[in-house]
Amino acid sequence: MTEVGFATSAAAFAAPRMTIRTATEEERARERDLVVRAQRGEVAAFETLYRENVRRIYALSFRLERNPQRAEELTQDAFVRAWNKLDSFRGDSAFASWMHTLTTNLSLSDRRSRVRRGAREFATDDLEPLAPVESERPEVGVDLERALQGLPRGARQVFVLHDIEGYKHTEIATQMGVAVGTSKAQLHRARKLLREALEG
Repeated sequence: MTEVGFATSAAAFAAPRMTIRTATEEERARERDLVVRAQRGEVAAFETLYRENVRRIYALSFRLERNPQRAEELTQDAFVRAWNKLDSFRGDSAFASWMHTLTTNLSLSDRRSRVRRGAREFATDDLEPLAPVESERPEVGVDLERALQGLPRGARQVFVLHDIEGYKHTEIATQMGVAVGTSKAQLHRARKLLREALEG
């Protein structure tokens, strides 16, 4: 396939919270058609898939990375990887589900690479307290998204993967290269810190 790039801007990533709903048969057929055309090398078809999925993928990337710039980079990397691996997409699941898995794997793979390069970023060493969250309207309290941003990286990743994305602890442990018990401990810790932030 030819090289493909995507322009990004803050507007492209606006309103990351999406309402999840079941696609109609007509929408599924339209998506299948776009995928088939993109697999044949039609950049315009893939750009349509990109536009329709970029907000969801950015929202996932931001929850995993907690850094807007890194989330944008991960989003772009995920779509470039998707373009290059599009022939392997068989349509057994929705394109958005495939992109979620691909993005999650990219984020975790990048994390493992940083650890191997000497960052020494182990999930079990992730013991800093919940970062303070500044709210523009403190009288309203801290919402879940803001509290989630304040979690330590390991706890946040396990929480996102387990409670938001629906992965099992065995899958998370395999992807993150940690023990199942570590994944469970990080989830317990994330929930405890979130509860404290939301009740405080």
